[in-house]
Amino acid sequence: MVSAAERWGGGEGERPFLPRAFSVMRSREHELHFLIEDVGPGTKRLSELGPGDELLIVGPLGNGFARPREHREPLLVGGGVGIAPLAIWQDELAVDSAPPAPSAVSARAALLGFRDAAHAAGAALLANVSVATDDGSAGHHGLVTDLLQDELDTRGDAVEVYACGPPPMLEAVRLMCAERAVPAQLALESGMACGFGACFGCVVPTVDGYVRLCVDGPVLDAALLPSAVMIGSHPPPVH
Repeated sequence: MVSAAERWGGGEGERPFLPRAFSVMRSREHELHFLIEDVGPGTKRLSELGPGDELLIVGPLGNGFARPREHREPLLVGGGVGIAPLAIWQDELAVDSAPPAPSAVSARAALLGFRDAAHAAGAALLANVSVATDDGSAGHHGLVTDLLQDELDTRGDAVEVYACGPPPMLEAVRLMCAERAVPAQLALESGMACGFGACFGCVVPTVDGYVRLCVDGPVLDAALLPSAVMIGSHPPPVH
């Protein structure tokens, strides 16, 4: 949960007034890296910060991705700023693969989708990437799920999917994996106010009842999710 130390809650209409929930994109010695797009008062204020400006951070919070099941290789699927948690996960998988094994290259594979070539520049943050863009200005002309379909048709019995991105993309991933009995872990987002389960602002339904994404997620097994979660039955994220 991230907010600026100054001018937070004192801007236009006193917004932003709540911290913003972010996945850590990369962790380095004495550094945390985040991927931010200026889409609202919170991200706009954070985008205005420069070297030396202070942040207020509460974390780490929640539960992330789990190691793939036995005899399966991870396949990462991301859309837009949803590539952020996949970058740090790919780093961890790369460490697991050292020294390189015959399957190490495919184990780090990532399929990433973006609106256009300008946004697709973010693909450089990951390794061994295949790109799709909505307008065809970079990589495959179409959706990242087009690339996923090809991968699942080719080696679905050998992979476990890790996905983060817009709800429609995640729902498509969930359905494609369910149809082929491919295990998948999905990183969801929802409006979060506290980040540690007190406000119940990020509650979503599962087949086993309601859970709080900030403490029970944000990563959930796709098999636990009804389609209604993916298509907008939960509150939209605050920006």
